Amino acid sequence: MKKILITGALGQIGSELTARLRDEYGANNVIATDIKMPQDSDVLQAGPFEKLDVTDAKAMFDIAKKHQVDTIMHLAALLSATAEAKPLLAWNLNMGGLVNALEVARELGCQFFTPSSIGAFGPSTPKDQTPQDTIQRPTTMYGVNKVSGELLCDYYFHKFGVDTRGVRFPGLISYVTPPGGGTTDYAVEIYYKAITDGTYTSYIAKGTYMDMMYMPDALKAIITLMEADPSKLKHRNAFNVTAMSIEPEDVARSIQKLIPSFTLKYEVDPVRQAIADSWPNSIDASAAREEWGFTAEYDLEKMTKDMLAQLKGRLLQKIG
Repeated sequence: MKKILITGALGQIGSELTARLRDEYGANNVIATDIKMPQDSDVLQAGPFEKLDVTDAKAMFDIAKKHQVDTIMHLAALLSATAEAKPLLAWNLNMGGLVNALEVARELGCQFFTPSSIGAFGPSTPKDQTPQDTIQRPTTMYGVNKVSGELLCDYYFHKFGVDTRGVRFPGLISYVTPPGGGTTDYAVEIYYKAITDGTYTSYIAKGTYMDMMYMPDALKAIITLMEADPSKLKHRNAFNVTAMSIEPEDVARSIQKLIPSFTLKYEVDPVRQAIADSWPNSIDASAAREEWGFTAEYDLEKMTKDMLAQLKGRLLQKIG
Protein backbone atom coordinates (compact mmCIF):
# COMPACT_ATOMS: atom_id res chain seq x y z
CA MET A 1 0.00 0.00 0.00
CA LYS A 2 1.39 3.35 -1.07
CA LYS A 3 -1.64 5.54 -1.75
CA ILE A 4 -4.94 4.58 -0.16
CA LEU A 5 -8.54 5.63 -0.77
CA ILE A 6 -10.97 5.07 2.11
CA THR A 7 -14.74 5.22 1.70
CA GLY A 8 -16.90 5.75 4.79
CA ALA A 9 -13.93 7.44 6.44
CA LEU A 10 -16.06 9.18 9.07
CA GLY A 11 -17.66 5.97 10.33
CA GLN A 12 -16.74 3.83 13.33
CA ILE A 13 -13.91 1.95 11.62
CA GLY A 14 -13.05 4.60 9.05
CA SER A 15 -12.32 7.47 11.42
CA GLU A 16 -9.76 5.45 13.36
CA LEU A 17 -8.36 3.54 10.39
CA THR A 18 -7.75 6.78 8.51
CA ALA A 19 -5.71 8.20 11.39
CA ARG A 20 -3.76 4.96 11.81
CA LEU A 21 -2.95 4.67 8.10
CA ARG A 22 -1.87 8.31 7.93
CA ASP A 23 0.54 7.63 10.78
CA GLU A 24 1.91 4.57 8.99
CA TYR A 25 1.98 5.70 5.35
CA GLY A 26 1.96 9.51 5.54
CA ALA A 27 -0.98 11.91 5.77
CA ASN A 28 -0.95 12.85 2.07
CA ASN A 29 -1.04 9.20 1.02
CA VAL A 30 -4.41 8.44 2.60
CA ILE A 31 -7.42 10.02 0.87
CA ALA A 32 -10.48 9.97 3.10
CA THR A 33 -13.97 10.13 1.58
CA ASP A 34 -17.47 10.23 3.04
CA ILE A 35 -20.92 11.49 2.12
CA LYS A 36 -20.81 13.69 5.24
CA MET A 37 -18.46 16.62 5.60
CA PRO A 38 -18.41 17.98 9.19
CA GLN A 39 -15.81 20.73 9.35
CA ASP A 40 -14.68 19.92 12.88
CA SER A 41 -13.60 16.39 12.02
CA ASP A 42 -9.94 15.45 12.49
CA VAL A 43 -10.25 13.27 9.38
CA LEU A 44 -10.94 16.36 7.25
CA GLN A 45 -8.24 18.48 8.83
CA ALA A 46 -5.37 15.98 8.98
CA GLY A 47 -5.09 15.02 5.30
CA PRO A 48 -6.78 14.88 1.89
CA PHE A 49 -10.57 14.58 1.97
CA GLU A 50 -13.18 14.30 -0.79
CA LYS A 51 -16.94 14.27 -0.41
CA LEU A 52 -18.27 11.08 -2.01
CA ASP A 53 -21.57 9.24 -2.36
CA VAL A 54 -20.43 5.66 -3.04
CA THR A 55 -23.50 5.01 -5.19
CA ASP A 56 -22.02 7.50 -7.70
CA ALA A 57 -19.66 5.26 -9.67
CA LYS A 58 -18.19 8.01 -11.85
CA ALA A 59 -17.39 10.24 -8.88
CA MET A 60 -15.61 7.38 -7.13
CA PHE A 61 -13.57 6.57 -10.22
CA ASP A 62 -12.65 10.22 -10.77
CA ILE A 63 -11.45 10.66 -7.17
CA ALA A 64 -9.40 7.45 -7.27
CA LYS A 65 -7.80 8.38 -10.59
CA LYS A 66 -7.16 11.99 -9.54
CA HIS A 67 -5.19 10.84 -6.49
CA GLN A 68 -3.54 7.89 -8.30
CA VAL A 69 -4.42 5.42 -5.54
CA ASP A 70 -3.18 1.85 -5.53
CA THR A 71 -5.38 0.61 -2.67
CA ILE A 72 -9.09 0.98 -1.94
CA MET A 73 -10.55 0.32 1.51
CA HIS A 74 -14.30 0.27 1.12
CA LEU A 75 -16.01 0.80 4.48
CA ALA A 76 -19.17 2.74 3.59
CA ALA A 77 -22.23 0.74 4.66
CA LEU A 78 -25.41 0.70 6.71
CA LEU A 79 -24.99 -1.50 9.82
CA SER A 80 -27.19 -4.37 10.97
CA ALA A 81 -29.99 -2.73 12.98
CA THR A 82 -30.26 0.24 10.62
CA ALA A 83 -30.23 -2.06 7.60
CA GLU A 84 -33.08 -4.11 9.04
CA ALA A 85 -35.15 -0.95 9.48
CA LYS A 86 -34.35 0.25 5.92
CA PRO A 87 -33.71 -2.92 3.89
CA LEU A 88 -33.99 -1.43 0.39
CA LEU A 89 -31.72 1.46 1.25
CA ALA A 90 -29.28 -1.04 2.75
CA TRP A 91 -29.23 -3.15 -0.41
CA ASN A 92 -28.76 -0.14 -2.68
CA LEU A 93 -26.02 1.39 -0.55
CA ASN A 94 -24.21 -1.72 0.66
CA MET A 95 -24.24 -3.65 -2.61
CA GLY A 96 -24.29 -0.76 -5.07
CA GLY A 97 -21.40 0.94 -3.31
CA LEU A 98 -19.43 -2.32 -3.18
CA VAL A 99 -19.86 -3.03 -6.90
CA ASN A 100 -18.76 0.50 -7.72
CA ALA A 101 -15.66 0.21 -5.51
CA LEU A 102 -14.73 -3.17 -6.99
CA GLU A 103 -15.11 -1.80 -10.51
CA VAL A 104 -12.79 1.10 -9.69
CA ALA A 105 -10.27 -1.37 -8.26
CA ARG A 106 -10.53 -3.49 -11.42
CA GLU A 107 -10.16 -0.55 -13.79
CA LEU A 108 -7.22 1.02 -11.93
CA GLY A 109 -5.49 -2.18 -10.77
CA CYS A 110 -5.91 -1.45 -7.06
CA GLN A 111 -5.56 -3.72 -4.07
CA PHE A 112 -8.94 -3.94 -2.33
CA PHE A 113 -10.25 -4.40 1.21
CA THR A 114 -13.80 -4.49 2.52
CA PRO A 115 -15.00 -5.91 5.83
CA SER A 116 -17.56 -8.64 6.19
CA SER A 117 -19.17 -9.50 9.52
CA ILE A 118 -20.38 -12.27 11.81
CA GLY A 119 -23.74 -11.08 10.47
CA ALA A 120 -22.94 -13.18 7.39
CA PHE A 121 -23.80 -16.25 9.48
CA GLY A 122 -27.37 -17.31 10.25
CA PRO A 123 -29.50 -19.50 12.55
CA SER A 124 -28.44 -22.72 10.80
CA THR A 125 -24.72 -21.95 11.15
CA PRO A 126 -22.93 -23.92 13.92
CA LYS A 127 -23.15 -21.65 16.99
CA ASP A 128 -19.98 -22.55 18.86
CA GLN A 129 -16.50 -22.18 17.36
CA THR A 130 -18.10 -21.38 14.03
CA PRO A 131 -15.73 -22.65 11.30
CA GLN A 132 -14.13 -20.50 8.62
CA ASP A 133 -15.98 -22.46 5.95
CA THR A 134 -19.55 -23.31 6.93
CA ILE A 135 -23.19 -22.84 5.97
CA GLN A 136 -24.19 -19.19 5.63
CA ARG A 137 -27.94 -18.56 5.44
CA PRO A 138 -28.50 -15.23 7.24
CA THR A 139 -32.02 -13.99 7.91
CA THR A 140 -31.26 -10.24 7.93
CA MET A 141 -30.72 -7.81 5.07
CA TYR A 142 -27.31 -6.91 6.52
CA GLY A 143 -26.34 -10.57 6.56
CA VAL A 144 -27.56 -11.07 2.99
CA ASN A 145 -25.47 -8.06 1.95
CA LYS A 146 -22.39 -9.44 3.67
CA VAL A 147 -22.63 -12.94 2.17
CA SER A 148 -23.23 -11.39 -1.26
CA GLY A 149 -20.23 -9.14 -0.71
CA GLU A 150 -17.97 -12.02 0.24
CA LEU A 151 -18.95 -13.90 -2.92
CA LEU A 152 -18.60 -10.80 -5.08
CA CYS A 153 -15.08 -10.12 -3.81
CA ASP A 154 -14.16 -13.75 -4.51
CA TYR A 155 -15.59 -13.35 -8.01
CA TYR A 156 -13.55 -10.22 -8.74
CA PHE A 157 -10.40 -12.02 -7.60
CA HIS A 158 -11.00 -15.16 -9.67
CA LYS A 159 -12.53 -13.46 -12.72
CA PHE A 160 -10.50 -10.25 -12.96
CA GLY A 161 -7.46 -10.83 -10.75
CA VAL A 162 -8.35 -8.01 -8.33
CA ASP A 163 -6.31 -8.44 -5.13
CA THR A 164 -9.35 -8.55 -2.83
CA ARG A 165 -8.99 -9.17 0.90
CA GLY A 166 -11.35 -9.04 3.87
CA VAL A 167 -12.23 -10.16 7.38
CA ARG A 168 -15.48 -11.06 9.14
CA PHE A 169 -15.46 -8.61 12.01
CA PRO A 170 -17.25 -9.36 15.25
CA GLY A 171 -18.73 -6.49 17.26
CA LEU A 172 -16.19 -3.65 17.43
CA ILE A 173 -15.70 -1.64 20.61
CA SER A 174 -14.23 1.87 20.49
CA TYR A 175 -13.99 4.99 22.62
CA VAL A 176 -13.46 7.31 19.62
CA THR A 177 -16.62 7.08 17.53
CA PRO A 178 -20.14 6.78 19.00
CA PRO A 179 -22.22 3.67 18.15
CA GLY A 180 -23.71 3.70 14.67
CA GLY A 181 -26.65 1.32 14.45
CA GLY A 182 -25.10 -2.09 15.04
CA THR A 183 -26.56 -4.97 17.04
CA THR A 184 -23.41 -5.21 19.17
CA ASP A 185 -23.44 -1.49 20.05
CA TYR A 186 -24.52 -2.30 23.61
CA ALA A 187 -20.92 -3.25 24.31
CA VAL A 188 -19.88 0.31 23.47
CA GLU A 189 -22.80 2.13 25.10
CA ILE A 190 -22.33 0.29 28.40
CA TYR A 191 -18.95 1.96 28.98
CA TYR A 192 -20.29 5.45 28.30
CA LYS A 193 -23.21 4.91 30.68
CA ALA A 194 -20.96 3.38 33.33
CA ILE A 195 -19.11 6.69 33.55
CA THR A 196 -21.97 9.15 33.02
CA ASP A 197 -24.86 7.38 34.81
CA GLY A 198 -23.38 4.52 36.83
CA THR A 199 -25.97 2.19 35.31
CA TYR A 200 -26.93 0.78 31.92
CA THR A 201 -30.08 -0.80 30.50
CA SER A 202 -29.13 -3.43 27.93
CA TYR A 203 -31.30 -4.08 24.87
CA ILE A 204 -29.54 -7.46 24.50
CA ALA A 205 -30.66 -10.22 26.86
CA LYS A 206 -28.57 -11.75 29.62
CA GLY A 207 -26.68 -14.82 28.45
CA THR A 208 -26.47 -13.72 24.80
CA TYR A 209 -22.89 -14.46 23.79
CA MET A 210 -21.39 -12.67 20.80
CA ASP A 211 -17.84 -12.21 19.57
CA MET A 212 -16.24 -8.82 20.15
CA MET A 213 -12.96 -7.07 19.39
CA TYR A 214 -11.34 -3.85 20.60
CA MET A 215 -10.73 -1.36 17.81
CA PRO A 216 -6.89 -1.31 18.09
CA ASP A 217 -6.90 -5.05 17.33
CA ALA A 218 -9.30 -4.52 14.40
CA LEU A 219 -7.04 -1.87 12.86
CA LYS A 220 -4.01 -4.08 13.29
CA ALA A 221 -5.86 -6.96 11.62
CA ILE A 222 -6.69 -4.87 8.55
CA ILE A 223 -3.12 -3.64 8.07
CA THR A 224 -1.57 -7.06 8.74
CA LEU A 225 -3.86 -8.73 6.21
CA MET A 226 -3.25 -6.07 3.57
CA GLU A 227 0.51 -6.40 3.99
CA ALA A 228 0.43 -10.23 3.99
CA ASP A 229 2.08 -12.36 1.31
CA PRO A 230 -0.74 -13.05 -1.20
CA SER A 231 0.64 -16.51 -1.99
CA LYS A 232 -0.21 -17.64 1.55
CA LEU A 233 -3.84 -16.52 1.44
CA LYS A 234 -5.97 -19.58 0.75
CA HIS A 235 -9.23 -17.89 1.74
CA ARG A 236 -8.29 -14.30 0.86
CA ASN A 237 -11.71 -12.80 1.70
CA ALA A 238 -13.87 -12.99 4.82
CA PHE A 239 -11.40 -14.40 7.34
CA ASN A 240 -12.96 -15.10 10.74
CA VAL A 241 -11.32 -12.86 13.38
CA THR A 242 -12.19 -12.45 17.05
CA ALA A 243 -10.75 -11.50 20.41
CA MET A 244 -13.42 -12.56 22.93
CA SER A 245 -16.86 -14.14 23.21
CA ILE A 246 -18.87 -12.26 25.86
CA GLU A 247 -22.39 -11.58 27.13
CA PRO A 248 -23.64 -8.40 28.87
CA GLU A 249 -23.01 -9.74 32.38
CA ASP A 250 -19.36 -10.36 31.51
CA VAL A 251 -18.91 -6.72 30.51
CA ALA A 252 -20.72 -5.54 33.65
CA ARG A 253 -18.48 -7.64 35.91
CA SER A 254 -15.35 -6.28 34.25
CA ILE A 255 -16.61 -2.71 34.76
CA GLN A 256 -17.54 -3.40 38.40
CA LYS A 257 -13.92 -4.26 39.16
CA LEU A 258 -13.12 -0.60 38.46
CA ILE A 259 -16.52 1.00 39.23
CA PRO A 260 -17.99 -1.21 42.00
CA SER A 261 -21.29 0.70 42.15
CA PHE A 262 -22.10 0.09 38.48
CA THR A 263 -25.41 -1.70 37.84
CA LEU A 264 -26.82 -3.45 34.78
CA LYS A 265 -30.51 -3.76 33.90
CA TYR A 266 -32.35 -5.21 30.90
CA GLU A 267 -35.04 -3.99 28.51
CA VAL A 268 -34.69 -6.31 25.55
CA ASP A 269 -35.27 -4.96 22.04
CA PRO A 270 -36.90 -7.86 20.15
CA VAL A 271 -35.55 -6.74 16.76
CA ARG A 272 -31.89 -6.51 17.80
CA GLN A 273 -32.24 -9.57 20.03
CA ALA A 274 -33.51 -11.63 17.10
CA ILE A 275 -30.51 -10.51 15.06
CA ALA A 276 -28.13 -11.42 17.90
CA ASP A 277 -29.78 -14.82 18.35
CA SER A 278 -29.12 -15.63 14.68
CA TRP A 279 -25.38 -15.06 15.09
CA PRO A 280 -22.70 -17.39 16.50
CA ASN A 281 -21.80 -17.59 20.19
CA SER A 282 -18.12 -17.86 19.28
CA ILE A 283 -16.08 -18.22 16.10
CA ASP A 284 -12.92 -20.06 15.06
CA ALA A 285 -10.19 -17.71 13.79
CA SER A 286 -7.56 -20.37 13.12
CA ALA A 287 -7.45 -19.74 9.35
CA ALA A 288 -6.51 -16.08 9.93
CA ARG A 289 -3.81 -17.09 12.40
CA GLU A 290 -2.36 -19.70 10.07
CA GLU A 291 -2.51 -17.76 6.78
CA TRP A 292 -1.43 -14.25 7.84
CA GLY A 293 -0.51 -14.34 11.51
CA PHE A 294 -3.61 -12.77 13.05
CA THR A 295 -3.40 -12.15 16.81
CA ALA A 296 -5.50 -10.12 19.26
CA GLU A 297 -3.78 -8.21 22.05
CA TYR A 298 -6.81 -7.16 24.10
CA ASP A 299 -8.95 -9.46 26.22
CA LEU A 300 -12.03 -8.21 28.09
CA GLU A 301 -10.21 -7.06 31.24
CA LYS A 302 -7.49 -5.18 29.35
CA MET A 303 -10.05 -3.60 27.03
CA THR A 304 -12.31 -2.48 29.89
CA LYS A 305 -9.43 -0.84 31.72
CA ASP A 306 -8.40 1.10 28.61
CA MET A 307 -11.97 1.98 27.55
CA LEU A 308 -12.85 3.49 30.93
CA ALA A 309 -9.58 5.40 31.18
CA GLN A 310 -9.88 6.80 27.66
CA LEU A 311 -13.56 7.72 28.00
CA LYS A 312 -13.02 9.43 31.35
CA GLY A 313 -10.30 11.53 29.78
CA ARG A 314 -12.45 12.47 26.79
CA LEU A 315 -15.51 13.29 28.90
CA LEU A 316 -13.44 15.43 31.28
CA GLN A 317 -11.95 17.22 28.28
CA LYS A 318 -15.46 18.04 27.00
CA ILE A 319 -16.49 19.39 30.42
CA GLY A 320 -13.32 21.49 30.59
